[in-house]
Amino acid sequence: MKKTILKKILPVLCAAMLAGCAARPAVTPAPISPIPPEASEGKLLELVNPVARQSEITLVAERPGISDDLIFPGSEDKAQPASAQVNSSQEVRAVWISYLEMETLLKNKTEAQFTANICQVFDTVKNFGLNTVVIQVRPFGDALYNSEYFPWSYTITGTEGKNPGFDPLEIMVAQAKSRGLRVDAWVNPYRVRAANNNNAMSSSNQAGQWLNAGDSAVIRYKNAISYNPASAKAQKLIVNGIREIVRNYGVDAIHIDDYFYPSADAAFDSGSYSAYQQKGGSLSLGDWRRSNVESLLKAIYSGIKAENPDVLFGISPQGNMDINYNGQFLDVQKIVSNPGYCDYICPQVYYGFDNQNQPFATVIEKWNNMVAATEVDLYIGIAVYKLGNVDNYAGVGKNEWLNTTDQMKQMVDASRCLSEYGGVVLYRYDSLFRPSAAVSAQVQRERENLRRIL
Repeated sequence: MKKTILKKILPVLCAAMLAGCAARPAVTPAPISPIPPEASEGKLLELVNPVARQSEITLVAERPGISDDLIFPGSEDKAQPASAQVNSSQEVRAVWISYLEMETLLKNKTEAQFTANICQVFDTVKNFGLNTVVIQVRPFGDALYNSEYFPWSYTITGTEGKNPGFDPLEIMVAQAKSRGLRVDAWVNPYRVRAANNNNAMSSSNQAGQWLNAGDSAVIRYKNAISYNPASAKAQKLIVNGIREIVRNYGVDAIHIDDYFYPSADAAFDSGSYSAYQQKGGSLSLGDWRRSNVESLLKAIYSGIKAENPDVLFGISPQGNMDINYNGQFLDVQKIVSNPGYCDYICPQVYYGFDNQNQPFATVIEKWNNMVAATEVDLYIGIAVYKLGNVDNYAGVGKNEWLNTTDQMKQMVDASRCLSEYGGVVLYRYDSLFRPSAAVSAQVQRERENLRRIL
């Protein structure tokens, strides 16, 4: 995929923006600690992103409904710093819409109710100046659409395998397209159940069938259930499920996130690794795991292109490259440097500018340098959900997200100054448009300042 023309115009815009912004105080990064032996499963992710991990395992809090009169005020009279504003249809301005949003929008709703809800969401997205929605359609080895391979998600009706009587993805694609929004279908490839997720699997769930039969294609480890990345059968199932989305729905891209290897523990897949060694395999455990992830990514990419060459494949790893490599077993450098793996990379740079170990500006520059001279586009994932919260893993920058007014704007401005910049993705819809009461005033001000540059 050819690089966009954005890199030709951004240097001029960024020069103006940087001249108008006061420099931040310098922060000396602390040494980056190696991943401790106990950093596995959820703990590994919590080291970097504790709030996001917690959001995956808690019920959605009661929030105000989507407001019909949600407005985005224009600029105030006071002077504003120059911004690296990009008025280009090639810039991706996206928001993640997760299964957590679906708890409010979709669960136990009629077709008419869901359609009204999602139309309101897409209107809000469009009116704010965004142009892309990244919609989670397979959160737990299931489907928010009519699938030949995966059961209906329990997030729709409360019961896995129960047909809701309508197709949520079909509705979402139609309504998004009618508003000119790009649709990226977001799939969690390996995850079937998180450790605390006790929702029953339906009899048609292939993971449950394999698990009951003692088939190594599925692994239950520390009460979490995952497809085995080393299993050819599991990989084929995952790829078939993605191909049917491309074949049956008019999505613009397939998007997978940072849930790659389900655990860093050696015990997780010791049986499969031993079998590999007994057949003469000589790769280390880490290299073998990375090769398993790479084989899936290549199969997904080729499967997508076989169905529709115009549909993109995007990967959203963690912002921390060391954890990607040694904890998630994803060699990002390899997949962006070689053809046939992905069309875009969207690191989740969920750090502030003052983060002691992973300062935002430094991290995005590292990612920019990694994709330079490749055909892979770069989108930057931004942590809206941290606004108003203490970031306990940020060291001296732990209070940076408190009482802000333009953190999101500054992050978009900084991202736009990257030579390989292709867009931004905001995590997530509720955090931006339906925040909790405790942070709503702060987020509203953040929204106002962000919208000025969209």
